Amino acid sequence: MQDDAIEAVRLFNRFYTRRVGALNARFLGTDATLPEARVLFEVANGERPVAADLQKALDMDAGQLSRTLARFAARGWIERATGETDARRRPIALTTAGRAVFDHINQRQRDEVAAMLAPLDAMQQGDIVSALGTARALLGEAPTPNSLIRPFHAGEVARMAARQAVFYRDHYGWGRGLEINIMQASTQFLAHFKEGRDQGWIAEVNGVLAGQVLLTDEGKGGCRLRLLYVEATARGRGIGDALVAACIGFARDAGYAQMTLWTHAVLTSARRIYAAHGFELVESAWHDDFGEPVESETWRLKL
Repeated sequence: MQDDAIEAVRLFNRFYTRRVGALNARFLGTDATLPEARVLFEVANGERPVAADLQKALDMDAGQLSRTLARFAARGWIERATGETDARRRPIALTTAGRAVFDHINQRQRDEVAAMLAPLDAMQQGDIVSALGTARALLGEAPTPNSLIRPFHAGEVARMAARQAVFYRDHYGWGRGLEINIMQASTQFLAHFKEGRDQGWIAEVNGVLAGQVLLTDEGKGGCRLRLLYVEATARGRGIGDALVAACIGFARDAGYAQMTLWTHAVLTSARRIYAAHGFELVESAWHDDFGEPVESETWRLKL
């Protein structure tokens, strides 16, 4: 399996470097190479960075970066001030000429990507955003500080249900019984959805679906939190907590008196979230519906 992944990554690298002309001496027909365009981007979008900042951001050889900055200075693209506390740390900024070069390259890149995406419909473009975001997350890109929690869109409940079934199979060995349980809960949510009484929320990180939770009307003043799930690559960022908070806020606004949920004792991270929001464990029982004995729990929150 790893050999297939290695070959897929290398194949994509070859495809994309050829597609964007990364090996051309004149990137996008400009007077800069691709590495030079990347350095220009960091200078343009940084707050007067010093060379060490650029080297860290780009993971670039110090000698190559020094030569690149020297070429920029010779072309009149950058200016370097004297460091306030250390003369060796000289802040770098674009000159008017450098800004014009950067703006030209930046617009050319946007135009090239726009032309690349133009044949794709909205769903296909969404697939590109999701796939690239997922690739960055899986390969270790540092997460952005903020995540988006929003109501679900068409197709997302089913997609997240499928992801959840795969996750529990891979991490806990739970089989078809768990998948049936998830799919039935998702289908019932969609089939019997009542505006203002039911709701589902999606967590999104960098355009990628990262989690989900559903809330359903159980009658007699009660509601149920269902299918809380956060992708492995998005954990540790407070997404699960935010999804539960969205459920509780909606339930209180809708006038529910209490909220119930069903979970399992092995799901320790989820249990900590529930306890932190005031849920109390009211019942536990063992079952083997998922292929092996597991302890289930019912938790309740008075609203």
